[in-house]
Amino acid sequence: MKAKDIIAYMESLRNEKQREILMRFFKTGKGEYGEGDEFLGLKVPQTREIVKAAWKDFPLDEVPELLMNRWHEVRLCGLLILVAKFESLATKRLINEEDAIRTRDNILIMYLEYADRANNWDLVDLSAPKILGAWLLLPSRLGDRDYKLQVLDSLAFSDNLWRQRMSMVCTWKTTQLGDPFWCLRYAEMHLHHPHDLMHKAVGWMLRELGKRISMDMLRDFLNLHAHEMPRTALRYAIEKMPEQERQYWLQKK
Repeated sequence: MKAKDIIAYMESLRNEKQREILMRFFKTGKGEYGEGDEFLGLKVPQTREIVKAAWKDFPLDEVPELLMNRWHEVRLCGLLILVAKFESLATKRLINEEDAIRTRDNILIMYLEYADRANNWDLVDLSAPKILGAWLLLPSRLGDRDYKLQVLDSLAFSDNLWRQRMSMVCTWKTTQLGDPFWCLRYAEMHLHHPHDLMHKAVGWMLRELGKRISMDMLRDFLNLHAHEMPRTALRYAIEKMPEQERQYWLQKK
């Protein structure tokens, strides 16, 4: 199967009613964060079924054709194929296998090269943790931890909202794997970001830090920063705390 076959099949599933719903939901109107994004009207499970059937035999060099496509769902399909290929090479058996390392690195390079094509929050959130976040804690021939920091910093300091969100949301995976450094670093870096989508991302990742690593570590962060955090970020971060403690942190704000 080639990219043109997937595109033709996905276009055949076009659903006008669902398309209108998605265009409103993902804020595609003039001046909104998803301005100009175009949808076919497919639901995510439909795209996942296509990925499930295609990813193993789908050539890596065909993925860019999907990522460059005008349709949101086709780009999602391309990103999820990259996720499936990356995850298949990150099993315990293959973590240190040389060919697997180099192919993971190639997937990461492609992901970063086409990062601007992940131009809405769902495209970022469904791909960044499982590719970029996992790569941060896996063996790589591209560079050491300092190199990986440079990669994430370049995303965080870019002028592109979606690249910035990648640098934050990818830490979901590093937190799941027990490393709090990345979440704390980029939560602090994005603390005063002007966009609500980044406030949500920061709060969400901090909440995951508290849930998966240490509530005391989250409290330490809040002790330093609760007074200056955007209210949305703070609310997301403390969402799973008891009501009395939530009120304590909200009063600090």
